[in-house]
Order: sequence, then structure tokens, then C-alpha cells
Amino acid sequence: QVQLVESGGGLVQPGGSLRLSCVASGFSLDSYAIVWFRQAPGKEREGVSCISASDGSTFYVDSVKGRFTISKDNAKNTAYLQMNSLKPEDTAVYFCFANSFRGQGTQVTVSS
Repeated sequence: QVQLVESGGGLVQPGGSLRLSCVASGFSLDSYAIVWFRQAPGKEREGVSCISASDGSTFYVDSVKGRFTISKDNAKNTAYLQMNSLKPEDTAVYFCFANSFRGQGTQVTVSS
């Protein structure tokens, strides 16, 4: 069965960190670009970061540059999004996307 499963979300105080994971099954992540995007209530979906399949180059939306890091472990068929210095405006459901599939999302809430 082809699927993506995100995990690692939670409630964190401003300035805190979380690491999101995206585990793929049924296909190899190393063959596909991986995108993390997020959606907050009442807001449009926003692409946060992506990593290419060909050379591992990465992209970050301006609002997370210097705070978030995307990576992947091909041996574990897992992608990650390390999120540091979290802000309340980072609160959203975070999804990973690859090979035309999207996971169910993981909730990130940044609040004191």
C-alpha cells in the first residue's frame, strides 16, 4: 500500500523545537522530490520547504529560512523537517507530499 505518514507534531512554546517525520511505504522516497507544506485555520495552504530527488537541493519559504531544515534518510525511507525557534505563526497542520501522495498531516501548535 502506497502511503505517507507524518508524525512528530505537538504543542511547543515559542522558541522551542520539533522534528517532523514523514515515513513512506510502497515506494522509495529517493526517487521523488519531497515537499512539506502547512495549512492553518482560515489560511491558504503554504509550501514550506522541499528537497529535490536529483541533487538534494533544498528550498525554504522566506518565513522559515534559517529556522527549518528539510532532510531525508533514504535507508529509512523517511523525510524530516527540523523546526527550530518556533513562532506562534508556525501553528498549522503540516503535510508531506511526494509521488502524488499526501499524508494525513500532523498538528503543530506553538503557544505559551
